[in-house]
Amino acid sequence: MASQSQPHPLPTEFTPATPAGRDGLAALLAAPDRALIALDFDGTLADIVPDPEQSRAHPGAVGALAALAPYVGSIAVITGRPAGVAVRYGGFAGVAGLEHLVVLGHYGAERWDATTGTVRAPAAHPGVQAARAELPGFLDGIGAWRGSWIEDKGQAVAVHTRRAEDPVTAFESLRVPLSELAARHGLIVEPGRLVLELRPPGVDKGVALAEYVREVGAGCVLYAGDDLGDVAAYSTVEKLRTEGVPGLLVCSGSEVPALADRADLVVEGPSGVVALLKSLSTVAGKAA
Repeated sequence: MASQSQPHPLPTEFTPATPAGRDGLAALLAAPDRALIALDFDGTLADIVPDPEQSRAHPGAVGALAALAPYVGSIAVITGRPAGVAVRYGGFAGVAGLEHLVVLGHYGAERWDATTGTVRAPAAHPGVQAARAELPGFLDGIGAWRGSWIEDKGQAVAVHTRRAEDPVTAFESLRVPLSELAARHGLIVEPGRLVLELRPPGVDKGVALAEYVREVGAGCVLYAGDDLGDVAAYSTVEKLRTEGVPGLLVCSGSEVPALADRADLVVEGPSGVVALLKSLSTVAGKAA
């Protein structure tokens, strides 16, 4: 692996701020065919929008991934969304160059493989089904329905406050009651940016990432995310580093300090992620 002090051929804005990050980038550039590029979807490959159903991949995201894919070992999108929804909103199906893309939806509980074009998914957790049925009346009963709305994610259910008159106050007021509701049904609450997601325990992006790293035998890992749901994946990369697998932690935007403060590299949202992917493909292409 190249020394962390060795200059790299990427634009200066993509210089990691930490020694571990510089080592991770050096390992990726030295042996891209052994690298796993793993990315969150919302906020990382797609801009955050008021209505999650209107979310779509950044216009340059699919092209940047397709350009990079031939030079790296594997590319995975790891998201809390259902795998099929992420594929549809991302425009990933049938793209030349992305024949081996994998989308791990619902934090890895679901999986879509471009090679087959199919989704593998387990039955929904009974607690999710119960919480989904109870939530409308529950929110109405605590006076939190106005401005809050429910997103059915299949393997999870989420309550958004982005449309509320005071989104932050609504978000904070729902933390405790939703945590109590989740606990009654054997679920946990995962907070995000103005969203509280009720989902089964033991399923997160860190677990999904660790399992996929083992599956593909990655020699180094780049993980990019933007929100609290990505913290578990960051922890996995940090653990892999102690086991001799270099890693680069990228944060899309700086709105979530819990993530940005741990990142090796902070870029300007999805446009910055796309620019990084394009730079990596250009450098890898020249070296091939």
